[in-house]
Amino acid sequence: MLVTLLAIARILPQGADVTLDDISRPSRLAGPGEGISDEELALAARNHGMPLEALRYDVTPPGLHYVLIHYDIPAVDAHHWRLRLGGQVRRRVELDLAMLQSLPARTVRVTMECAGNGRARLQPRPVSQPWLVEAVGTAEWTGAPLRDVLATAGLLPSAVEVVFTGADHGVERGVEQDYQRSLPVAEALDGDALLAYSMNGAPLPPQHGFPLRLVVPGWYGMAHVKWLVAIDAVDAAFTGFQHHAYRLRRDADDPGEPVTRIGPRALAIPPGMPDFMSRTRIVRPGLIMLEGRAWSGRAPVRRVEVSTNGGGTWASAVIEPAGDHRWAWRRWHHAWTATPGRHTIMARATTADGEVQPADQAWNRGGFANNAAQQIPVVCLAP
Repeated sequence: MLVTLLAIARILPQGADVTLDDISRPSRLAGPGEGISDEELALAARNHGMPLEALRYDVTPPGLHYVLIHYDIPAVDAHHWRLRLGGQVRRRVELDLAMLQSLPARTVRVTMECAGNGRARLQPRPVSQPWLVEAVGTAEWTGAPLRDVLATAGLLPSAVEVVFTGADHGVERGVEQDYQRSLPVAEALDGDALLAYSMNGAPLPPQHGFPLRLVVPGWYGMAHVKWLVAIDAVDAAFTGFQHHAYRLRRDADDPGEPVTRIGPRALAIPPGMPDFMSRTRIVRPGLIMLEGRAWSGRAPVRRVEVSTNGGGTWASAVIEPAGDHRWAWRRWHHAWTATPGRHTIMARATTADGEVQPADQAWNRGGFANNAAQQIPVVCLAP
């Protein structure tokens, strides 16, 4: 596969700046009526979403939490692993896992969602990981606050952004690279950003970044760099591949806006029982308690509404308090009296500053930040 890529695309030197043409040229949109390709099926087989019935858990079991791996899961020997801090710092620092674990620890419950969640529902469909709405999960991450670790190196006033490098390495749209993302210094110094070595009270599983990953509460999943090996403070805006790739653009020439914080979303646990192939839900007449979770990486969720007729009318759901978990989803429930016939269940969230989850999504070329309201077909049987 790499030989094929090398034959058809220019491979940039690792770490080189990437132009808009490098990002947009190899990508494409599915043609009218074009189904999911073998390549997309291969992505879907190695990555996975969270079964929606797992919305019943306050904290998602690690094996049910969504996974998106751009390249391969790197083989990391924790005994020899080191984290290097450099760039615009007063002193270069190298830390092993024991040193990180000796720092004061913090645990934060975080709902994490892939930026491409919902991509497969768009028309025309961007060709990539074909997510529906299941690319989400909530975990309790434990680790050293990022600002404490940065303090060991001492950021210089010249530092503008902080670049995070993972051990995962591959080729994406013709560009060979380590997976890298950056944060503005202000975001990196936020007290909730963690260098996490534990997930739900246990060491990180390999697929979730063992032995160390970045956790940035409120941001889409592409910012939570896994398998961390280096952190570098830089004096200019980061221009690497992943900075350009995750942008909301209408066409190949559009510079677009960066993808950052998670938009408001409510998801319902599908009621009743499923038809195996169509996933249409089958229920019987009578009172049914609809329930699910709602979250936002922007302002907190203030209200959840439910429709049982495909968005024709909406009713307020009961939403539970957030408690001490600002960055985690909140449970909601709504009583519905099902009547025989076909129904479409929908849910939508509204934030404290008035942002309403849309019924339809504004299209963008990468299929990012698609928080259009979920639709669940339901057939209620006759008595």
